Amino acid sequence: MAQDSSSNAGNSSEQVNPQVIDEPANNEQTADVAKEFTERIDSLREYLPEPLMAVWDTVAQYPIIGSVVVAIFGYLAAKVVVWLMHKTLSQLSRHTKSTTDDKLIAMLSRPVFVTILLFFLVLAVRPLTTGGVFYNTFGNIMASLVIMTWLMTLLPASKLVLESLGRNNSRFNLIEERTIPLFNILSIVLLVGMGAYALLILWGINPAAWLASAGVLGIAIGFAARDTLANLFSGVFIVADSPYKIGDFINLDTGERGQVTSVGLRSTRLMTRDDVEITIPNAVIANAKIINESGGPYEKSRIRIKVGVAYGTDVDQVVSILEDVANNFKAISASPSPRVRMRGFGDSSVDFELLCWIDAPVQRGKISHELYMSVYKRFAAENIEIPFPQQDVYIRSLPKQMAD
Repeated sequence: MAQDSSSNAGNSSEQVNPQVIDEPANNEQTADVAKEFTERIDSLREYLPEPLMAVWDTVAQYPIIGSVVVAIFGYLAAKVVVWLMHKTLSQLSRHTKSTTDDKLIAMLSRPVFVTILLFFLVLAVRPLTTGGVFYNTFGNIMASLVIMTWLMTLLPASKLVLESLGRNNSRFNLIEERTIPLFNILSIVLLVGMGAYALLILWGINPAAWLASAGVLGIAIGFAARDTLANLFSGVFIVADSPYKIGDFINLDTGERGQVTSVGLRSTRLMTRDDVEITIPNAVIANAKIINESGGPYEKSRIRIKVGVAYGTDVDQVVSILEDVANNFKAISASPSPRVRMRGFGDSSVDFELLCWIDAPVQRGKISHELYMSVYKRFAAENIEIPFPQQDVYIRSLPKQMAD
């Protein structure tokens, strides 16, 4: 019986021993981490004033307290950095009239704060772990949060910058109000692509396979949507080259004439004077000859009123009357001033041309009508004859039946 009890005791000791052996190993690893943390703490002790040395020694003996102190210090450091950044940049932004820089400063405060805070959290967790998979995973999670925070901040910030640049009324600016959606989409694609690439690299995923798959898929889509892509790229070139803008009155060599109402990525829309909307694919309009009547140094457009008077009329009086009609017409622009030119001698009239400017090409038809009416009434009041072609027919002889 004694032998059995001794054997049972031996067996029980054999079952307990593995657990006893594992615990010292874990304790040694934890002790090494604590020792490493203590050494780092001690290296900074000499820079502290005497009142804080007692607190510092306590922190050095207990890693948990040290981690809490590092986390609190990181929070305070993040607050201080954000405050200093905001104060410094706000002083610089006072010299600008735009409010965009103030909004950008407010947007950047959050990602800067999160970046500093998460960095110190990673440092705070280090003394509590033995390193390895857990610590690396925790660090990757914190880095991923930093990337996502910056991405969510840069997306609205890029749109804000584009809107600010689009407020410039310069005609040949690449970024205009109508091009903001295009550049906003491009910035979103670029930022999301960069963020996704950084996350894949961070987690050890090779993005080459994904890029190769996207390339093959892009080739297939390119063949399937060839015409759509042609219109898309033509729309990008139209936006970049800016041959016209919304509100311009244009003529195409294919005969279309109207006011530009929309410039999309696939097509351009014109509203004719008959209130008929024409949709033209960008691939067609990009290769067409475009006459922009609203182009030039200003939007004003010149109209020509052709008038013929009978031979023998006082030409100086004709010039004076035409200039007076144009100068007293409210819809005619005073600068440049109206002018009259004699163009030649016709078959039955002396030909003149009244040249005057209107504020917008879309008014051409209406103002031309009113000017012709005014000139006709004024010539009638001044007894100036407007000739018309006449033909005299001479009959040499009549048929005998008609003569009888």
